[in-house]
Amino acid sequence: MPTFEPLEVVTVPFPFVERPVLKRRPAVVISRPVRQDRLGLIWVVMITSARNEAWPGDIPVADITLAGLSRPSVIRPCKMSVIEPAEIRAIGRLDADGIDALTRALAEILPPLQPPALRP
Repeated sequence: MPTFEPLEVVTVPFPFVERPVLKRRPAVVISRPVRQDRLGLIWVVMITSARNEAWPGDIPVADITLAGLSRPSVIRPCKMSVIEPAEIRAIGRLDADGIDALTRALAEILPPLQPPALRP
């Protein structure tokens, strides 16, 4: 089974929320290889065209060539999915600024979880 490194840019069949369709699109891997090996699943964050309507938290991809992209794009941290490795193809990687921005965005979206206070 192939494994992918965190922050690697890949193409995946990404599900649409509003309709039961999959579209092959770029994404950024956010899971670690050990999880991939154990579970057979990879967590990714969507990359979309910069021409699409902007969403809060979108991160511009500064170096589209390094990322393996053909047009200006943004990382959309609020759109994540879990994909089977057989459906994933590596195409590039993020630059240092993209890595920093995505790391900060994910920390805001997925902060350390605290158990709720127990009620008496």
